[in-house]
Amino acid sequence: MRVNLFDYDLPTQLIAQQPLAERSASRMLVLHRDSGATEHRRFIDLPEYLRTGDCLVINQTQVIPARLLGRRSTGGQVELLLLEPLGNGRWEVLARPAGRLGVGERIDFSGEIIATIEEKLVQGRGVVSLEYSGELMTALTRVGLTPVPPYIHREQEPPSEASPQQQAQEAADRARYQTVYAREPGAVAAPTAGLHFDEDMLEGLAACDVEIARITLHVNAGTFRPVRVENIEEHNMEAERYQVTAEAAQAINACRAEGGRIVAVGTTVVRTLETLANDSGQIAAGSGETNLFIYPGYQFRAVDMLLTNFHLPRSTLLMLVSAFAGREQVLAAYQEAVARRYRFYSYGDCMLII
Repeated sequence: MRVNLFDYDLPTQLIAQQPLAERSASRMLVLHRDSGATEHRRFIDLPEYLRTGDCLVINQTQVIPARLLGRRSTGGQVELLLLEPLGNGRWEVLARPAGRLGVGERIDFSGEIIATIEEKLVQGRGVVSLEYSGELMTALTRVGLTPVPPYIHREQEPPSEASPQQQAQEAADRARYQTVYAREPGAVAAPTAGLHFDEDMLEGLAACDVEIARITLHVNAGTFRPVRVENIEEHNMEAERYQVTAEAAQAINACRAEGGRIVAVGTTVVRTLETLANDSGQIAAGSGETNLFIYPGYQFRAVDMLLTNFHLPRSTLLMLVSAFAGREQVLAAYQEAVARRYRFYSYGDCMLII
């Protein structure tokens, strides 16, 4: 299947640069899979599409301040994005600029963290060892920055050098590029479909006897890695770490057994559940890594409804949504969303597929 089948035109002004003042104020395009019909609603209308006995599955991963801006011994600035912990203070990273960074070079991040290049960087990726005092997450809270995607434009400096405006923007992103139910630190990108939920919505759904199951998938930068091959079947997904507890699996399986529907909040939940589902849709508790790549032709076993944001052209996320609802129907809905000036991507509006 050719990658250009997942192209669409998006005016740059529709890429949301800031979240709305209220999380739940987003618009919501509803797409009916059986007919392709669409409705234009608000996220606060979500309860109208759910019923007693359904199970809403959310991803409780927490975004860490994984972007680090530091200085080489020569004074030049270096950016590191922490990707995956490898144990014993070692991390896989994405570095920029990477061309002149050699093995053994040390980078200072405001005196709080020192990174030493352990392996030769290949296309900007490599391994570093980190030195810090106390807990790493405490140090990252002081000197790290929120790893908002590159299509959200930010002028960022190390916290010790940032202007008041930059400090205010970082504080806002740290609060809003995070779900209200984030519990497990480890992601370098937010599960953005969950950004629309506030406590009132969650409490209201629970009061209507909609079960809420919490799973974890730590989103990494591979989620946004472009598909650079012409035939999408040749694309390799990067692995992401997941955990589904026995309690969550039991709630999901009980819902299905009793005739309820499994409502996935975001593509990360879909990939996790589909990784762990058997042929009858039953979920096994467990932890590990998944590199499941879902594109049209995939047969879903675990998910009945999907709440998701609007995704980049040619992205694996758009391919997953197209597999769930049909490529032509999804692209027609996207065209409609563009015409109606929906807000796109991480801080944008959402789409409910039923």
